Amino acid sequence: MARIPVLAVRKIGAGTLLLIEEMGRMFLFLLRTLSWLCRPPFRFSLIVKQLHFVGFKSTFVVVLTSTFTGMVLGLQGYYSLRKFGSEALLGSAVALSMIRELGPVLASLMVTARAGSAMTAEIGIMRITEQIDALETMAINPLQYLITPKLVASVVGVPLLVAMFDIVGIWGGHLVGVNLLGVSSGSYWSSIESAVEWRDVYGGILKSISFGLIISWVCCYKGFYTTLSAEGLGKATTEAVVLTSVLILVWDYFLTSVLL
Repeated sequence: MARIPVLAVRKIGAGTLLLIEEMGRMFLFLLRTLSWLCRPPFRFSLIVKQLHFVGFKSTFVVVLTSTFTGMVLGLQGYYSLRKFGSEALLGSAVALSMIRELGPVLASLMVTARAGSAMTAEIGIMRITEQIDALETMAINPLQYLITPKLVASVVGVPLLVAMFDIVGIWGGHLVGVNLLGVSSGSYWSSIESAVEWRDVYGGILKSISFGLIISWVCCYKGFYTTLSAEGLGKATTEAVVLTSVLILVWDYFLTSVLL
């Protein structure tokens, strides 16, 4: 019976050591990738290609999600504010919710599901088929050729998608609140003008940039170090999406606590 606690402690210790080792390898991967950003040759065509993939091709799902998110906020916010006779503040409630929290988080989760999983699968297939080894044989650094364009595209593309998410979401709230529920259009926009400050916009931009970095970092890492099997690739893709989503939510809490 005395051996049971010992075995449990050993398993916990081994799991903790593996977790610390994985975290260290992830941070080294990020540092090595960042170190290649300022080294020639600069492949701008690859960055534009990845920006088209991460940004433009994610536009439809982001617009669709933001439209219905704004409509739901308009509907729920109206019935909540009506209890206090404050329907005129619906615009500020929708705008602040979108700009501060829902815009950066939901847009980043959509990009993770659509583009992040594809990043992991693409790099993982290249690892399995030894294309990454071939790049190294040709004296081409795979971090510079494969990872840095995706990182730059995510850091640039995600904030643009978040800005689009916020604008479309606010119009979705206007569609429900003004056109459907009868709130004054003037009070809707004037409450937004009086309530939204540059600090709110700045916080949303900062969040979206950091979320873009997390998406490219985690998803590329999982694909780069996937095991050489179809099962390993599927596991890596699943882990990338789950871990990225969790990190986005956790990091959002810490950023919110600092920016408030």
